[in-house]
Amino acid sequence: MCSLSRIAYAPVVASSYERGALELGDGCHAFLQPDGGWGWSNAGLVVGDGTSLLIDTLFDLRLTREMLDSFAPVTRSAPIASLVNTHANGDHCYGNQLVDGAEIIASTAAAHEMANVPPSALAAMNAAPGEIGELFRGFFGAFDFEGIEQRLPTRTFDGRLDIDVGGRPVELIEVGPAHTDGDVIVYVADAKTVFTGDILFIGGTPIVWAGPLSNWVAACDLMLGMDIETVVPGHGPVTDKGGVAEVRDYLAFVECEAIGRHGAGVDAFEAARDIADLLGAYRTWGEFGRVAVNVETVYRTLDPNHASPDVVEQFRRMASIERA
Repeated sequence: MCSLSRIAYAPVVASSYERGALELGDGCHAFLQPDGGWGWSNAGLVVGDGTSLLIDTLFDLRLTREMLDSFAPVTRSAPIASLVNTHANGDHCYGNQLVDGAEIIASTAAAHEMANVPPSALAAMNAAPGEIGELFRGFFGAFDFEGIEQRLPTRTFDGRLDIDVGGRPVELIEVGPAHTDGDVIVYVADAKTVFTGDILFIGGTPIVWAGPLSNWVAACDLMLGMDIETVVPGHGPVTDKGGVAEVRDYLAFVECEAIGRHGAGVDAFEAARDIADLLGAYRTWGEFGRVAVNVETVYRTLDPNHASPDVVEQFRRMASIERA
């Protein structure tokens, strides 16, 4: 039997989950975008002596301008000198062009992956005629991908990178491939704070595009072993180690259930529908249909010859599970 819960403590989330800038204390800030669903990502800011580090930009230029304006009372005296993109998904990097003059840092794998889905590709999907356009507008219709000039990283690293932010040490830790090929978390030890990118979705379902799931579980275990009190997810409200544990437990449960069905010869989509019915409290999380992608990733991990459907079909399957 696969356990639905491993760690028996509930996460503490910020008392207020509202749109806009949130001061976390100790020179750390977040920009939050409820409800945290498709494309509604978070960003972060770490302020040092006379300079700042921005963690991620947002999905389009309008949203990124709003975020930068909200941080302006702080960044006027501590301009943004560096930007970290935690991974390659557009809702964490499409606004890079608006951070003029900043060094852009990402893992080597993330930098390579960024070029694979340029803003023009999502603009074309949203504008497509017929069922495909309708499908993608259902996920991304709130965002404007026109006029975005893709700005790629100017500095890359593998493994770990220590940077100085106005006298403050900040550690960039590569934990991918997991959500994507090159996921990075940002650890600010003197503030006991970590910015996780999409290694954490709080109140929403994690989606494992790259995997393996075991890498993502290991990333959660790494954070659970850190001296941290404040956890800023890629999507959802600010949390603590309890939020990390919940995501870890979800991933471990899905992996266990998918492994059993793969061994029994069950089709991946059928397995995903079965597991969706067993999710219990996890089914109350947003976008629970992402289990279809997560099961596909487990199957590919177990069998390199397993052929997952194209991205359009994967979005169809997620939507169909949530409609069932």
